Amino acid sequence: MKKNVPMVGFVIGLFLPILGFLLVNFIFIKGGSIGAVIESLSRSHRDAAKVITLSILINLLPFLYFMKKRLDYTMNGVVVATMLYAVFIVLLMFVW
Repeated sequence: MKKNVPMVGFVIGLFLPILGFLLVNFIFIKGGSIGAVIESLSRSHRDAAKVITLSILINLLPFLYFMKKRLDYTMNGVVVATMLYAVFIVLLMFVW
């Protein structure tokens, strides 16, 4: 059953970067716990923006999959979620 609705892509696009954050945490920060990493990122907004940027790269996988399967509306949902993360990153780097 194919669901070509933007909400499915939006939900996937919002929750997949959380998995990406855990993956970035596992690869680059080997010794620390997730709580310690979040605490250190809350102090350094530029580092947090870099980690979030690496985390949202995982949204390329569903984007390319939905594009290949011609699920255009679902692909648009992933793009909207990624744009929300991009706005958050810009706010994090330049405003806060």
